Amino acid sequence: MKARIVTFLLIILLSPVIPAKGDDGYRLWLRYGRITDRAYLRECSKRLGSVMVNGGSPVLEAAYDELVTGLEGMTGMEIDMVHTPGGNWTVAAGTLQSTPLLASLLPDISPGSLGEEGYVIRTVKSGRRSLTLIASEGDRGVLYGVFHLLRLVSMQDPLHDLSILEKPAVTLRLLNHWDNLDGSVERGYSGCSLWNWHLLPHYISPRYRDYARANASIGINGTVLTNVNANALVLTPRYLAGVAAIADVMRPYGIKVYLTARFSAPSEIGGLATSDPLDAEVINWWRDKVTEIYTFIPDFGGFLVKANSEGQPGPQDYGRTHADGANMLADALAPYGGVVMWRAFVYDNNVPVDRAMQAYNEFLPSDGSFRDNVMLQVKNGPVDFQPREPFHPLFGAMKDTPMMMEFQITKEYLGCATHLVFLAPLFEEVLRSDTYARGPGSEVFRVIDGSLYGNRLTGIAGVANTGSDRNWTGHLFGQANWYAFGRMAWQPELSSGQVATEWIRMTLTHDKETEMGIKKMMLSSREAAVNYMTPLGLHHIMAEGHHWGPGPWVDQGRPDWTSVYYHRADTAGIGFDRTREGSTGVSQYFHPLDGILNDPHTCPENLLLWFHHLPWDYIMRSGNTLWDELCLKYQEGADSVEEYASFWETLQGEIDDEQYEHVRQMLVIQHNEAIWWKDACLLYFQTYSHRPFPEGVHPPEHDLDYYRGLKFYYVPGI
Repeated sequence: MKARIVTFLLIILLSPVIPAKGDDGYRLWLRYGRITDRAYLRECSKRLGSVMVNGGSPVLEAAYDELVTGLEGMTGMEIDMVHTPGGNWTVAAGTLQSTPLLASLLPDISPGSLGEEGYVIRTVKSGRRSLTLIASEGDRGVLYGVFHLLRLVSMQDPLHDLSILEKPAVTLRLLNHWDNLDGSVERGYSGCSLWNWHLLPHYISPRYRDYARANASIGINGTVLTNVNANALVLTPRYLAGVAAIADVMRPYGIKVYLTARFSAPSEIGGLATSDPLDAEVINWWRDKVTEIYTFIPDFGGFLVKANSEGQPGPQDYGRTHADGANMLADALAPYGGVVMWRAFVYDNNVPVDRAMQAYNEFLPSDGSFRDNVMLQVKNGPVDFQPREPFHPLFGAMKDTPMMMEFQITKEYLGCATHLVFLAPLFEEVLRSDTYARGPGSEVFRVIDGSLYGNRLTGIAGVANTGSDRNWTGHLFGQANWYAFGRMAWQPELSSGQVATEWIRMTLTHDKETEMGIKKMMLSSREAAVNYMTPLGLHHIMAEGHHWGPGPWVDQGRPDWTSVYYHRADTAGIGFDRTREGSTGVSQYFHPLDGILNDPHTCPENLLLWFHHLPWDYIMRSGNTLWDELCLKYQEGADSVEEYASFWETLQGEIDDEQYEHVRQMLVIQHNEAIWWKDACLLYFQTYSHRPFPEGVHPPEHDLDYYRGLKFYYVPGI
């Protein structure tokens, strides 16, 4: 692409602009809705009137197309392209190397300070002209800078005196798709898989490009296409051709593709008698397979592996260690720059140890045994994506192994996407938790970004919530969680409030009063869900299998898949004793945190029953007994959702009609399910407490037998 000058002619001042109705959510936060503020439009005309994007790579072409599309959509300006490097431009975007003019206008930006993905957006003076510059040392950085500028315009932020320098805190920022080759999605609640393997590689859905655009706009630079419960067939040429076609769409947006590797693939599709990672034939098979993959996808990112977990094959099937398995794959990938992300989600019901402690016990002895291109991918908490968990004790404990955070964006344990639950507060709570690994100030995000122990390879992953539903995520507010993950993966110290503000303004409204009401609802929604599902540190009391709805009575099957294993309610009290006198789970945390958690009087009350089994008449800090506090928390959660529904009804006519009606109906569902959770759990726990419900708690609508007798079929995500 030659240097191009794009001139914008403002034409929208002649008549009023009426916001379009009927937004089905497909455009996500990139809706580029028409700006109606005339003063802001004049500022756009003045400062963004003509644009030069210099360079010829596919990534810079994508940046140019996005800039034109975004500005045209938001301002209504016509675009006149002039294909000369000179001219009266006001915005320039490009790399410092390919555009010497940018380098001359930004003399303080030293080589290496931005990297391939960092960028600067700055207002500079050149004679009488005020210029806006977007510059990076890499094409991807220019693309990210363009999306940042478009975000400012979409939010209608001031455009004068810009001085922004950003680069990602984390190197690998990935979505993990639990998508299967048959089109189903494990723990997916927004339709079928995005990837149509039956039609690939010959038919490329337009959604693939829009998916790539959305990810690039929030800094996501990788996507794992297949389920961690892997199918070896994806490693065969028939499917690798489809993977290559997807990679071709992702590449101009700076996104690499990754695959899940089924550990038994050499036996299943390779015809070998074993998949032992130390067997010479197996080692050669994987080396040949990796070479084949790179002939299809030259910039292939690497493998995500779930091994010896929940029945999946792995190196322990052959008496080998996790390090043996990970290093064998890492050696095959190393010549091509690929990485292995080895999941730490391992536990065994035959091991007589608290499930929450098993991954720590399993992996800590292997610290320092992994190859340089191996990362240990660890869930945010030690059990399984619960509404609230303490941070995983492996964060901070593994000093010589890069640790990759795994969050769940899809809401397996949060209403299966029928509930409005904004996850940024959960992400923020975990990332800012202090591990005390090197004393105070050793926050989890410092483990993730490598700064705590000087790790070079860094990463963060989110289990995707996207699907074939027209609005991508099933629930409109599910989009906010995808958005929040990307923004906080790029900048882990970003606040939930800032993320919420951005998403609301880019997706719903610019009306200040409406924005503040929606923001308040979003920021409190995670705590509301915790209250009506698992307050005070309760966890894993969802229904069996599908995890939708309450099931505190589940007591059949392997113990660590039952609810009673975790809440341990009896006539004496409730909660899992992980103190030094119990399972000793607190011992996996650094001092002084171990002591804080060990004492019920200093343990945070929102994790009290995670670490302590306490009597029903234990006195809480509020002065209530534990039983009364538990009941009131459940009621508080249900009341919060009722308030959300009432507030939302006041927004009719204030936001898009289709968005309004979609969320209104979803909130009705959520309120009904919050009451269901409250009633079912309190009736069940009452059989042990033998205490009445305190004043302020609404009596259940049915008896306990009714709730225990409910059966559900074909719940999504199974």
